[in-house]
Amino acid sequence: MESIVINKPKDIVLSERAVPEPGPGEVLIKVMASGICGTDIHIFNGEYLGAYPVIPGHEFSGIIVATGNLVKRFKTGDRVAVEPNIACDNCVHCLNNRQNFCLNWQAIGVTLPGGMEQYVTVPEKAVFGIGELPFDQGAFVEPLSCVVHGIERARLRLADHVALFGAGPIGDLIIQMIRLQGAAHITVLENNPGRAGLARELGADLVFDRVEDLQPNTYDLVIDATGVIPLMNRAIDFARSGGTVLLFGVPPSGKNLEMEAFKIFRKGLTLLSSFTSVRNSFQAVNLLQTGQIKVEPLISHRLPLKEMPEAIDLIERHDPKVKKIIMLPNG
Repeated sequence: MESIVINKPKDIVLSERAVPEPGPGEVLIKVMASGICGTDIHIFNGEYLGAYPVIPGHEFSGIIVATGNLVKRFKTGDRVAVEPNIACDNCVHCLNNRQNFCLNWQAIGVTLPGGMEQYVTVPEKAVFGIGELPFDQGAFVEPLSCVVHGIERARLRLADHVALFGAGPIGDLIIQMIRLQGAAHITVLENNPGRAGLARELGADLVFDRVEDLQPNTYDLVIDATGVIPLMNRAIDFARSGGTVLLFGVPPSGKNLEMEAFKIFRKGLTLLSSFTSVRNSFQAVNLLQTGQIKVEPLISHRLPLKEMPEAIDLIERHDPKVKKIIMLPNG
């Protein structure tokens, strides 16, 4: 089978390896759609945790083609998506329902082989049925579950005014999610014209391309979905007194924030971050199946696996036409 391998930062190749056999508690998935995430770009650039070489891809869906002898919930032919974070279920964090901070954490596509290959083995407990949901939409189960977790942490209230930094694919999911949660007004900061237009279509009330256009000390909730350090530093400037700041985007590792401590103190801000998700995959599947969260408008490219290097280049060039790129390992 064909697999994409990142051997080391900036070194990505298409290689051939044997189709794996599922272990007793595993399923073998024929990968039909695998989304490129900002985390994949960080791994490619050497800016995220994980060891090399690695087969990336943690946002994917497909068809089960084989099962281990201990698998009970699934059978060959089932259409599924994957929650890539694998917890041990027995450390102090897991036993307190903080599986995303598992002391023995593993992740498909980060520390384990991921969905940028034609077939991948996955533990049964990490698999969720998607019914007749199209595979490319099923690839959004993982990012949407992370968004659900982040918005749950932010405790958005009815009629809140929200400022969102960044309208990439994650930002677009956030726009829809906070609208569902009852936000009265959504202001988006996005300087990519293609992404700005889509943000308006998905529910943003105002879209600005300069941070200076935002109103200081105004918003009940400020969300950064960029992971860009200078923008993250500015988030506290725009939250109202007593407001909340959610740092959602993935920043490069080893970089420090610079925020005015007295300003956080004087405004009485709640400062939050959000890491992956905790048991949110069923919520994500339901939101996609019912059409309450729409992802088809987010997909700009569907490409064969061999074009993964070109897809990364498209993303890094910030082409206005690029939104979410879905790789199709099996055509």
